[in-house]
Amino acid sequence: QVQLVESGGGLVQAGDSLRLSCAASGRTFSSFAMGWFRQAPGKERRFVAAISQSGGSTYYADSVNGRFTISRDNAENTVYLRMSSLEPEDTAVYYCAADLQSGGGLRTWETSYDYWGQGTQVIVSS
Repeated sequence: QVQLVESGGGLVQAGDSLRLSCAASGRTFSSFAMGWFRQAPGKERRFVAAISQSGGSTYYADSVNGRFTISRDNAENTVYLRMSSLEPEDTAVYYCAADLQSGGGLRTWETSYDYWGQGTQVIVSS
């Protein structure tokens, strides 16, 4: 079992930055990859970014590449999503997820992830 708790969401203006955090517990954090997904109102949940167990590899959705940065602190059992140059289209509930079976790769499919947090709301006003 892995428990994930996101924090850091809120209401910001377009162009602002925000950092989301996801605290993990229950299993050895450095043994599994992590991902961030988001779900906008009325839309399906979509991949945002993923990071490998060590943090040495990352992968981003095209829509956020260059604006968002995923990182992790294995000593603190936490994964982060730094979001810059936010746009109203980034408004969504953001979820972190744990991929316990990724091996050496980073996966973008929602069904590949084994555990999910409850989500944190991000609203970007224009």
